[in-house]
Amino acid sequence: MATLFSHILVILTLASGLVWAFDHFVLLPKRRMAVATAEASNGAPLGDDARHSMLREGAIAENCHGVFPVLFAVLIFRSFIFEPFQIPSGSMMPTLLVGDFILVEKYAYGLKDPVLRSELVATGSPERGDIVVFKYPKDERVDYIKRVVGLPGDRIVYRNKTLYIQPKCDRGQSPCPQLQEVAQASVNQGEFSQGKLPLTRLKEQLGEVTHDLLVNPSRREPVGYYHSQPGTRVGEWIVPEGKYFAMGDNRDNSTDSRFWGFVDQSQLVGRATFIWMSFEFERDADSVLPSWVPTGVRLDRLGGIE
Repeated sequence: MATLFSHILVILTLASGLVWAFDHFVLLPKRRMAVATAEASNGAPLGDDARHSMLREGAIAENCHGVFPVLFAVLIFRSFIFEPFQIPSGSMMPTLLVGDFILVEKYAYGLKDPVLRSELVATGSPERGDIVVFKYPKDERVDYIKRVVGLPGDRIVYRNKTLYIQPKCDRGQSPCPQLQEVAQASVNQGEFSQGKLPLTRLKEQLGEVTHDLLVNPSRREPVGYYHSQPGTRVGEWIVPEGKYFAMGDNRDNSTDSRFWGFVDQSQLVGRATFIWMSFEFERDADSVLPSWVPTGVRLDRLGGIE
């Protein structure tokens, strides 16, 4: 949907700009010439009303003249600076909740054109712990949001609900980094639940980022559905160059790199940075109002995202 909106916005901006430009550079000189001819024939300047009437744009050109600057500003802002997104699922709980509206920093990982998404200017790459929006590798019409866990060259192991990372060994580096468990500390249990099953809330440190996550101690790991990478064991992955390994903070309720593989650099949309609005949707099934109507506003959630 976001991709379709981007294409529509580009088409509308281009169409309105072309109409305005054609009127300004082609038709307006002709109208001015007609005014000059009329004044020469009359031997006197035309009145203000008559002159304004002859120089006035047509209805379509006038509307395009008014709307083009607005569309152009929105296109530039949305394509290269910030883009709004709505969180549609609970895969990033407790960091992001359903009903959160976030801003994504589009220039964080390179400026891309809004249609072909080819990189125009390189500006940076994700760091471990970043929350990123990206095109779903299995269907790039769909936007996903997850947290970057593995960087190019990393070895990632996820076993018994525990994450292990062995950072890439750079050329000439000695000794090479070893596989290390990512430390977790218990926060609480039961604050969040999946159905009637209480979830365990943990605190984890990824790089410079400290964040909370959820695990379901009652759910077995679906290792049979994990993405299989040749040369590695089940639950183990080596991140290829130019790609990233991403996981949801709601570890047992997230379809992520464990299941479909890696995120390519070209698929990155931007970094999630700010919650600008958050709505509750806790309406009873027998309510006369539709489910998409908010039941409240969570003002305490507004602010930066970790």
